[in-house]
Amino acid sequence: MRKASRLFEIIQMLRLARRPLTAAGMAERLEVTVRSVYRDIAALQAMRVPIEGARGLGYILRPGFDLPPLMFSIEEMEALVVALALLERSGDPELRGAARRVGDKIAGAVPAPLGRAFASRALHAWGAIPDPPEGIDLALVRRAIRDERKLVLDYRDEQGEATERTVCPLAVVYYPETTVMIAWCELRHALRHFRTDRVEHCEPTNASFAGAGDRMRESWITGWSPPPVAS
Repeated sequence: MRKASRLFEIIQMLRLARRPLTAAGMAERLEVTVRSVYRDIAALQAMRVPIEGARGLGYILRPGFDLPPLMFSIEEMEALVVALALLERSGDPELRGAARRVGDKIAGAVPAPLGRAFASRALHAWGAIPDPPEGIDLALVRRAIRDERKLVLDYRDEQGEATERTVCPLAVVYYPETTVMIAWCELRHALRHFRTDRVEHCEPTNASFAGAGDRMRESWITGWSPPPVAS
């Protein structure tokens, strides 16, 4: 177990303990030496975690201390680093900005050993960042999905045929080269996949499909396969 993960586990054990915990007992649970536990406790105390006690007597966490709102293992932190890096390669400007803000918040909310996972710059996502679609605002699509509001699209399909579609947006699938919106199309009376770079114009409406979104989305997920990018 890496040191950052051990520090987290020691805090968790002390938080949940109803009596002082000895270094030997913690070492047995963590499968490390007692000396390692002593060093980890000293490191936590240096970070102002209010651990009290002494060798041979046991340790407690002073009342009133709690973990930050976000606490992860080192592997979970690395997963977040990669996920946020991938979001920054998407063609959704609002999500790219949100990914940067999330990274800043997490880095500021976790203890220093875990925060270093964000600062190390050891994990990256690569590839060209696609241009945002010109005819549709992806932030508008995501809001319409949350609010279960219909959208009106001017859409040009693969053959170049232009149609106006009233749709119930259900999901967004991000590809490296483009973004696809999954929606119930009232013109086709079926679920359809719309490439957002083929949407020439999009307008929100006041028409609602409240209460039907989860059911339609479940219908899509039940028969799910990755939507073809060229649809």
